[in-house]
Amino acid sequence: MTGSGKVLSRRVLNRSFLRRQLLDARTRLGVEGVLEHLVGLQAQQPIPPYFGLWSRMEEFVPDDLAELMAGRKAVRASLMRCTVHLVTADDCLRLRHVMGPVIERQLRASPARAAVLAEHAVREALTEAAKEALAEPCGNKELGERLAKRWPEHDPAELARLGQFLVPALQTPPRGLWGKSGMPAWAEMEGWLGRPVDRTARVGDVLLRYLAAFGPASAADMQKWSGLNGLAEVCAGLDLRTFRDEQGRLLYDLPDLPFPDEDAPVPVRLLAEYDNALLSHADRSRIIDAAHLPRVVTKNGIVKGTVLVDGFVGGTWRLDKGTVALTPFASWSAADTEAVEAEAHRLLAFAAPRAKAPKVVFAPG
Repeated sequence: MTGSGKVLSRRVLNRSFLRRQLLDARTRLGVEGVLEHLVGLQAQQPIPPYFGLWSRMEEFVPDDLAELMAGRKAVRASLMRCTVHLVTADDCLRLRHVMGPVIERQLRASPARAAVLAEHAVREALTEAAKEALAEPCGNKELGERLAKRWPEHDPAELARLGQFLVPALQTPPRGLWGKSGMPAWAEMEGWLGRPVDRTARVGDVLLRYLAAFGPASAADMQKWSGLNGLAEVCAGLDLRTFRDEQGRLLYDLPDLPFPDEDAPVPVRLLAEYDNALLSHADRSRIIDAAHLPRVVTKNGIVKGTVLVDGFVGGTWRLDKGTVALTPFASWSAADTEAVEAEAHRLLAFAAPRAKAPKVVFAPG
């Protein structure tokens, strides 16, 4: 661990973050490469990851991802923060082990679940029953009903939730396929992928990858992203350099990554709903003003699509059939407005190529 005491400005953090998120220039990496670099994309809703990849890749078409999912090379599973993420198959098996403490905490998140697990014998029996049920894709309702036949005194919905966490599980297609629909169906992870969970994976290795995609960052930022505790102690054992932000918070970073100039120009970007760039730090000031957060993250947890202007969130966007509605938080310059409109038309060409009358409109907040 080496520390220079250097203070990194908000704009330096912003430019570094955009570069590491592949948002300052679209990448030529393939889908698997992008997913691996970003350590997955948040995916509790099935379609936003397609927009997350579109905003970062030079040439991306939905079939690129859909084919990986159908071929079991990219999967959706509850991992960081016990939230569904889209990851490569290899990362799924690594991250499921590393996020074990987060998932264990979720197992006991409600009194109803804790009551079911109060007896060790019940936990073991429930695990075996869920593993048997999840040998083939199984919906939430079906899983709960099957488990409730043996434990009728417990809520089927809670039993289903427990089953999905006691047994390493993932969501199966057609959920998550572009142009398809369907309620979530779960399958036992190791059986679906034909390989065991990687129990050699280590927290420290995952944090190094987080810093490559999200850093520099504090231990609180890493906890916000992962849901894991005790990360300052883990960082102390890694080969990292340290800095401070303008509020004096300790930031960790990889030893060999350069920082862009804080005045480096960056392009307009339209970020997906639930984009990782907005959800992976305790302090999100590197990309959004605190005053704007309530306009992006609603009280019921919806995260709107956002517009980056000069690297910071300057508005939101919404796609409805063949129309992109833009809502600026403040007046944009003529040049910025032109750039945002051009990016919105590019999004329409990607998401609604057959729209009869595609258009971009400005909507009130």
